[in-house]
Formats: sequence, C-alpha cells, structure tokens
Amino acid sequence: MSGTILEMRNITKTFPGVKALEHVHLKIKAGEIHSLCGENGAGKSTLMKVLSGVYPHGTYEGDILFEGKVCEFKNIKESEELGIVIIHQELALIPYLSIAENIFLGNERASSGIINWHETQVRTQELLAKVGLNENPNTLVANIGVGKQQLVEIAKALSKKVKLLILDEPTAALNEDDSENLLNLMLEFKKQGISCILISHKLNEVAKVSDSITILRDGQTIETLDMKQDEVTEDRIISGMVGRDLTHRYPERDPKIGDVILEIKDWTVYHEHHADRKVLDRVNMTIRKGEIVGIAGLMGAGRTELAMSIFGKAYGRNISGKLLKEGKEIRNHTITEAIDNGFAYVTEDRKEYGLILMDDIKRNISLTGLAKLTSGMVVNEREEVLVAEDMRTRMNIKAPSILQKTGNLSGGNQQKVVLGKWIYSDPDILILDEPTRGIDVGAKFEIYTIIHRLAAEGKGVLVISSELPEVLGLSDRIYVMNAGRITGEVSREEASQEVLMRYMTKSGGV
Repeated sequence: MSGTILEMRNITKTFPGVKALEHVHLKIKAGEIHSLCGENGAGKSTLMKVLSGVYPHGTYEGDILFEGKVCEFKNIKESEELGIVIIHQELALIPYLSIAENIFLGNERASSGIINWHETQVRTQELLAKVGLNENPNTLVANIGVGKQQLVEIAKALSKKVKLLILDEPTAALNEDDSENLLNLMLEFKKQGISCILISHKLNEVAKVSDSITILRDGQTIETLDMKQDEVTEDRIISGMVGRDLTHRYPERDPKIGDVILEIKDWTVYHEHHADRKVLDRVNMTIRKGEIVGIAGLMGAGRTELAMSIFGKAYGRNISGKLLKEGKEIRNHTITEAIDNGFAYVTEDRKEYGLILMDDIKRNISLTGLAKLTSGMVVNEREEVLVAEDMRTRMNIKAPSILQKTGNLSGGNQQKVVLGKWIYSDPDILILDEPTRGIDVGAKFEIYTIIHRLAAEGKGVLVISSELPEVLGLSDRIYVMNAGRITGEVSREEASQEVLMRYMTKSGGV
C-alpha cells in the first residue's frame, strides 16, 4: 500500500434538529480495506453519502480529497466518474431486467444511440467471471438469490472502473457461505489495488479482512485502529462504538418454562409458484409458555417459509398439517385469523413488510391493534397517542417524538417500532424472523432484553436467525432445518456451533 487515496476532513452534516456528523475525519490508504464501525445512527451511511455525492457539496461542511485533489461532488454520477462507487445495503437492482441490463444501466455500451448487445454480453461475461458468478447474462435478476444479486452489484461497480468501493452492510442478508465468498472477493480486489470501505456490524468479518478500522459514535470520530499495530479485539471495538463495555453480549436470564402453548404437526407446504415443489415436509415442533425456541438452518432451509405459512398462510400453497394451541386445533387461514388466535410475526424485512416508512411511529405502532382504539369507524386519537408514547418509553425508541417518520429512524429503532407494534396486539406466540438483522451490538442487547421480557410474561417465542451465536445465546431449545425438514432438536446444554452445523448439512428428517 502506498499513499492516501481518500481523506475526509472536518465533515459536518446537519439535518433539521439533528447534527448527524460533527467534524468527522477519515483517511483511507491506497489498496487497503478500511472498515467503518458504529451503532445505528452513528453516522456511517451519512458519511458515505456525503462522499459519494448523494448529499451534494454545499449541503455539508468540510473537505473531501480524492487522490490528492479537492472534490466537490454535485451528484453520484460525478463521484463514479472518478472511480468512487457505493453499494447500498438495499440493493439498487431492477428485478425484471437481465443481469447484463442491470450492470450497464446508465452506462450502456452504445454508439449513435444504439446499444451494442454483443459487446454488452461479452463484457458482462468478463465481469461475472471476475466476481465468480457463473450465470447467463440474460438471466433476470428476480430469478437469482440475494447472494448472487450482491455479486451483480459488485460487477456493476467494476464496470465503472472502480478505484474505491464502498460496501454498506454487504453480508447482512447473506448466509455464511455467501458471506465468506464476498469477503474473499474483497481480499482479491485488494490484491488488484482496489481500495474498499466496509460498513458492517459483523465484527468477526471486520476483523478478518480489515487493514484498519475507524469507529464512529454519535456522529463523531472516536478513533482509527491499525489491525497490525494496535491490539484490536471485538471488546475494544464494541467499547468504542457504544461508549461502554458490554461484558455479556446476551442479558442473563432464568427461564420459567410452562406447558406447551403451540404444537405444529406434520406441517407440509408447497412452493407458491411451482406446485410440484415441496418446500416444507412434515415439520413437527412444539413451543412452551415462557420458552425461547430457536430455528437454525442455511439459506433455503425453509425457516422463513415455515414462519410465514403458520402466520395466516402468508406463504405457500397446498398447505397441510395441524396447528394446536394449548391442545386445541386452530385454523390460521388468514393473517387476521392468525392475529385473532394470538400470533405475531416480526418479518425479516422490516422495511418492505414490517413498517410503513412514510408514516410516523404513532401510526405504525397502532396498526395491529386498531380495533382496540376504534369506536365505530373512528379512531380515538388521544388514546392512540397515549399508547404510542407508552410503547416508545417501554421499547426505548430513540426519536424526537412519536410523530417522527419511521423511515428516518436508525435500523435498531425501526426494529423496536416493529416489535412495539406486535406487542401492542398482545400476542401469545411471537415469531421473530432475523430480529437483529442490520443492527449494531448495543441495539441488539436492547432487543434481546425485550425478547427475554416477553418470554418472562409467559409468551412462546420462536426465533429464526442466520447468526449461530445469536441462536445459541438466546434459545432454550433449538430446532435445526435443512431442505424443508427438521434434521435435529438440541437442548441449550447440548448446543454448539459444531453440533448445529452438523444438523444443518444433514439430509433427511429427524
């Protein structure tokens, strides 16, 4: 590595009523992988939006120097022309265009206004080979998985002759294999002289690939660590991020487990679009009052499909099997029926399915319990305000008021709003699908505390997580899935990452 490719000096960015960044400094060496760590709301993504021109020059204070020259980007196109490319956490691909069309959208291989499709196809093949993706360039993006879509985004960045690649939570939605492949790809780019900025809450990944780490807290630079020279541990990074030591990642808990509250018997589900494809095959499972039950499995194992099909048949067709609540058979044919039967489902995609981002905290929290707030056709707005204020306090939602748009909240606070919404519906059984995805360690601890509190109230809690340490840290008992079947059931005492992985790769049922 030689010299500095990027320097950001005294960057200050203010939104109405909020100072998001205050005199932030960032220096990136040429050819290094530099990680940005911090809690949700620390200013990481805001800083990168300043750098890439999403927030144009004039809307912030401070200086950006790229390859030694002062830059005043008015838009993202100007930063890309210099080789600064950002890949956001929410992928910016168009599902019903092909891989090739997505890669060269806005950067078409054309002359005299006519696209050269042959050159587009050939160049796409070259770029896909660079990122290790063996797909036909004509394949629709909608027909490939999230891990492959992430690689398409990177191929798109490479098509723009990238010098500095910014990856915002690139592995948040990926399984362990896809995450490993992506990290190895970053190391390969490093060998080619491409500099990378990695934003991630997964500290084990940060430690694996980073040359240096800058920690942000409350919009300010706390420190920059050199992975070779400084004594860098996860605890040191966490302490810098949250301003305090988290001696225990998971709150202590003394479970009080009661009788079986939910039994799932021979649950079988077929694919929504392929009637002959069985997605879940005779799944059997129990959850007890006051118990936190985990589900572990690789991507495609059927975990989310199980959760959605139980919750009002929100997924699948030709569903068979039985649901018994406290020994009595129930029917969750619709989401309304599921809610009436005491079920709540916190989806893995809070932005798409869990929240109305354009609406405020108050309205989002009251959505699942409007019947309790309604007299005739009129919502009691005073009561709605009281409920929302109470939930904001109970969930420790950090926002100026309950009238704040949920889209403007950090990921951790958005997740608390989703949980608050379902807690207000007063469920007996909570299904939590990736409850801490894209959330920093400080906010995770708060979410875990809420989950423990719900179990202590006697509710049955089902937790789905791709992070094995989280499944192990939270669960009283763990079911393991592979290819739509339960392949193992493990007690808290017997559970380890090795045991779970063995069951996750096992074929056939228990």
